[in-house]
Amino acid sequence: MSDKTPKCSTPSGAGQFATTHWSVILAAGDSAAALHQPALDTLCQTYWFPLYAYLRRRGYDTHQAEDYTQGFFAGILERKGLQRADPKYGKFRSFLLASLKNFLADEWDRARAQKRGGDKKVLSLDFNAAASRYDGAPAHCLSPEKLFERSWALAVLTRAMDRLKAESAASDKQRLFDCLKVYLTAEKDAVSYRDVAAKLDMTEGAVKVAVHRLRRRYRELVRDEIAQTVTNEAEVDEEIRDLFAALA
Repeated sequence: MSDKTPKCSTPSGAGQFATTHWSVILAAGDSAAALHQPALDTLCQTYWFPLYAYLRRRGYDTHQAEDYTQGFFAGILERKGLQRADPKYGKFRSFLLASLKNFLADEWDRARAQKRGGDKKVLSLDFNAAASRYDGAPAHCLSPEKLFERSWALAVLTRAMDRLKAESAASDKQRLFDCLKVYLTAEKDAVSYRDVAAKLDMTEGAVKVAVHRLRRRYRELVRDEIAQTVTNEAEVDEEIRDLFAALA
């Protein structure tokens, strides 16, 4: 593979786009930008599985979905397709899904001329894990588009959770995070504060305060993840509503 081939890998530094809007899209679309590669990594990690899940739900088998996901990202990066993304035309994930549909519509002609993508790989992804994740997706009552939306929502929450975990580890609070993270996803009072307090040698009151702070920071990180692909705070609120609707 040529050294010039754009690559997407697991990001090592999340949160580099905080306080700005649409920033990750702009950086990913500009090869000269200082944060170009981290921006590509962010987009790849957030969107590759939703696109893969969409393809699987459309009826493509595991190998086709893997191949098409790779080929789509290779094409959109090499043709600088991200530069065509414009917030005035709607949500970025809508642009991305429309671009994938166009890619699929043209696939037959490309496949006849040449095996799509060749040996080119632009994503460093564990597609074995992808197949397992897809097998755990909701029943087939969800349309491909709805599954794409749900997968996007889960990807956003996962990235925020990973960032929260990294922050906790950096501040020597890994054990506290490990014990309290259940409160971020479980129903209220599903886990006894008393039991956790005894495990951490803390008072119940101290645990409740720590949980409150953790939840607040988690919400902040979710907002930051969403802010990277919208243009203003009002759109962040709209996307958060879409996120919860996708998970309902």
